[in-house]
Amino acid sequence: MAKTHYQFKPFNVGRWVIWTVFALVLLAAPLVFTSSLSQTMLIQMGIAIIVCLSYNILLGQGGMLSFGHAVYSGLGSFLAIHTLNQVTQGAFSVPVSLIPLAGGVSGLLFAVLLGWVTTKKAGTPFAMITLGVGELVWAMSLMFPEFFGGEGGISGNRVTGSKPLGITFGPQIQLYYLIAVYTFVCTALMFAFTGTPLGRILNAVRDNPERVEFVGYDTQKVRYFAFIIAGFFAGISGGLAALNFEIVTSETVGAARSGAYLLFTFLGGATFFFGPIIGGILMVLAFVLLSELTKAWLLYLGLVFLLMVMFAPGGIASLIMMNVRVAAFGHFRKLWVSYLALAVTGLVALLGTACMIEMVYHLQLNQALGPEMNFLGATLNAKGLNSWFGAGLVLLTGVATFELSRREFARQWGGIQEDIAKEIKRRETAA
Repeated sequence: MAKTHYQFKPFNVGRWVIWTVFALVLLAAPLVFTSSLSQTMLIQMGIAIIVCLSYNILLGQGGMLSFGHAVYSGLGSFLAIHTLNQVTQGAFSVPVSLIPLAGGVSGLLFAVLLGWVTTKKAGTPFAMITLGVGELVWAMSLMFPEFFGGEGGISGNRVTGSKPLGITFGPQIQLYYLIAVYTFVCTALMFAFTGTPLGRILNAVRDNPERVEFVGYDTQKVRYFAFIIAGFFAGISGGLAALNFEIVTSETVGAARSGAYLLFTFLGGATFFFGPIIGGILMVLAFVLLSELTKAWLLYLGLVFLLMVMFAPGGIASLIMMNVRVAAFGHFRKLWVSYLALAVTGLVALLGTACMIEMVYHLQLNQALGPEMNFLGATLNAKGLNSWFGAGLVLLTGVATFELSRREFARQWGGIQEDIAKEIKRRETAA
């Protein structure tokens, strides 16, 4: 019988190609995006990728919805900044490049301390416990200014200690490559974790904890060890953030930061390993770029999250993989017109929605500047009936045409999935 696929032994060529491309992207990114803003965003993206992947160990791999993951990244930041200050004062000699590991050790130790209680329960009780722990640590950050620095936080200077090969980590480019190395290594280690016995049994605990207990595993210990590993990598991301910003405040352990990790890990796609990588990139784009474009950026994020929950609960990664599957069976060319229609009608609906949102925000926040405002090159009157009528008309037109396009797409998608199922059955029968 003829082979239907090729096997590469002893190496997985595809995996090596992906990791090589990932390394090359990290290496070449600052050479392509040379501006100070771009490099700042690249640095933050590397940090965000690590922390979102660490959060996904809990959410995606273990099914543990945590509302307090910022505790471990934030405490990692605090210990890293204190370590940095001790190096500056000459208390001990540690290369600046290793200080993020101090943050990792801090995250690990606090995960060991708090994780045993936290992982006693699963599901909703686990989520509530993490929320309580997060609020407790945030309150303590204001009660112990000696360690947390009060409202002003703790500042430091990363240009200190030994300078091998003249590397001071003062220039952005030097700091970027340090964070790029940590990003690559931590991503590789967390991916390797998914293939370990602990990683496999963690998936089983997520899917069917009763069966896992039946075969003799302690599900609480499995969750606990995964929690510790997640805390370690979260601490490393916190240590890198401390080097980047050179200041750590109580905000780093707050609920808003934990909510951001949850939101963007979900948007990226918690069910796929590369989903949190997408989520980390989106988080930086939202916090840095979108926040500069509009004061209503949090509202837009909320709307995006709502739409993703309704129409794509698996996140962006799931959308990508579903279309890869369709393309693998040669059906993607049938959908490009429908995708174009969805994109155009969706943009029309977004335009109408954005007009109305921006006019509301203008009236609330910029009323002293008068009713007129500029939006995408057009002048709108926030108090004028014509502007509101036009925005409403654009919104309704976009929503109506998008719904028609969506129904046609759903019909096509269903037919393609039936064809794929038939093809799979045919191949199985032939084999």
